[in-house]
Amino acid sequence: MLLSILKKLFLRDLEKLKTELELYQQEQNIWIIDKQIANTAGNLCLHLIGNLNTYIGAELGKTGYIRDRPLEFSSGPIPRAELLKRIDETSRMIAGTLDKLNEEQMADEYPQDVSDGKVSTGYFLTHLATHLSYHLGQVNYHRRLLDN
Repeated sequence: MLLSILKKLFLRDLEKLKTELELYQQEQNIWIIDKQIANTAGNLCLHLIGNLNTYIGAELGKTGYIRDRPLEFSSGPIPRAELLKRIDETSRMIAGTLDKLNEEQMADEYPQDVSDGKVSTGYFLTHLATHLSYHLGQVNYHRRLLDN
């Protein structure tokens, strides 16, 4: 049951991320930094894509994805259409990977040591879902504050 819930949450929030990027009236504003906001919406999007492709795709789905985390926060501006395409690819990867897991595997130890040490796959997938939600809120805030 947890597996189907997490899949639904990941796909829902990735769709919301796409919606947030589509709502920017000025595409270039996806990449602005102003006031006390340290990360652009574009860089947060790249960070989420990198994070999910690393910990779900490469680790659980064996996709071969190789992450360049510093580039997630330093690259841009990438066209909105490209960001949306990458989100769609990430959604397909998540759906495909989670469809191959079963509930018993959720109790197994996640293959990598993470910041919390050794945790179950279910625990770490839940962490990743909340991480996505956290940064999605930041993107929403960025848009409402800086896309006048």
